[in-house]
Amino acid sequence: MTNRAVAARYARALLEVGIKEGDPQKVDDDLAAFAKLVGDHPTLRKMLINPALPASRKRAVVADIVTRVGSLSPPVGRLLILLAERDRLGLLPDLRDAYWERLMAHQQIVRARIMSAVPLAPDRVQRLERSLAAATGKRVAVTTEVNADLMGGIVAQVGGTVFDASVARHLARLKEQLMGRE
Repeated sequence: MTNRAVAARYARALLEVGIKEGDPQKVDDDLAAFAKLVGDHPTLRKMLINPALPASRKRAVVADIVTRVGSLSPPVGRLLILLAERDRLGLLPDLRDAYWERLMAHQQIVRARIMSAVPLAPDRVQRLERSLAAATGKRVAVTTEVNADLMGGIVAQVGGTVFDASVARHLARLKEQLMGRE
């Protein structure tokens, strides 16, 4: 089984527990905070994924961090200790992504990525977000990025669907039409 598949199983179980205990968003925030903590400290990250270090030692380190932080939700604290015991802390980035995806699906939120040639004004992003929400029938979490290759217009990706209203795409279509007529 791949790491992503194993991480998805842990994420599914964590979401179920998070829902049962009342605050799956707090679970996501805590999981992201711990992943950031580990990512920001390369020595800690290397130690936690080092196969030569006994799992019991990793468990002790993680348990100490969980205790010192104190504000982690109980499901996240228990999961982190379990991952340390099973020497699976290397799954943390995939687990974080899988949990976030499951949480978004649970909350009926779809992720949308909007690319434009220039940065979009906040009010324009909000209008696009409302339009995409109307088109999908779900709430939309938008991320934006700038891609000068588009030349103008926008490209919106919602799930597996791409809406391409870029100048670059229009020019490519025009070129195809002109080349086809020769």
